[in-house]
Amino acid sequence: MNSHITYDLSGAVAVITGGGRGIGKAIARALAAAGASVVVAGRSGPELEAVAGEIRQAGGRALALVTDLTSSEQIERLVEGTIGEFGRIDILVNNAATSYLAPLLEFKEKHWDSIFNTNCRGPFLLSRATARQMIAQGGGKIVNITTVGAERGSVGLGAYNASKAALRMLTMCMAAEWAPHNICVNAVGPGLTRTDFSKPLWSDAERAGKYLSAVPKGRVAEPEEIVGAVLFLSSNASDFITGQSIYVDGGYLAT
Repeated sequence: MNSHITYDLSGAVAVITGGGRGIGKAIARALAAAGASVVVAGRSGPELEAVAGEIRQAGGRALALVTDLTSSEQIERLVEGTIGEFGRIDILVNNAATSYLAPLLEFKEKHWDSIFNTNCRGPFLLSRATARQMIAQGGGKIVNITTVGAERGSVGLGAYNASKAALRMLTMCMAAEWAPHNICVNAVGPGLTRTDFSKPLWSDAERAGKYLSAVPKGRVAEPEEIVGAVLFLSSNASDFITGQSIYVDGGYLAT
């Protein structure tokens, strides 16, 4: 039993996908501020380098690795690159995602495949590759970023919500299989959050108004407000929690 509960991540190494912007950027900053060495991964080199540079300027350790998270070969290189730089991986945050806003009757197959490859297949492949390293070193924490849409249907987001619901179930299955190896796997599901990724939703007055009418807090979340749950699940404060989803939604799913 760990009698010393702390959110201090000093000495830990964290990989955050989609770490160049939005929620991923906020998570990378927060984990670095808590003492972790941070690897930000994704497709946009300049954005990743900017985040890594900001962390280093603040006195932290950070590395940017451009990675196509739909490629198993590049995923393996991400894990190898992280080990080569920092020697271990203690925390993985699967945050990268893609979406297309369209009714299911008009939804293109290529967009369906793109969403599931990025939002579900990618986290599976990266989590598996990372778990092998975590097993060798004695354990670790994996946090998957899902959405309130994993629990509730909505118009125009059928493929995205379905992919995140699949990731939620994958979270539970990975948790069940990897708990004996001291790996905790959990999910954080944001509600509508003010990022460029979700701008088509919160910038649409009619759509946003309808959503916010069901949110007891009555507003859109800011990226930094998602961070607390991720920090908790990345720290030793959550060592006996695995297979769970924490929704950071202003009360949306309570109504």
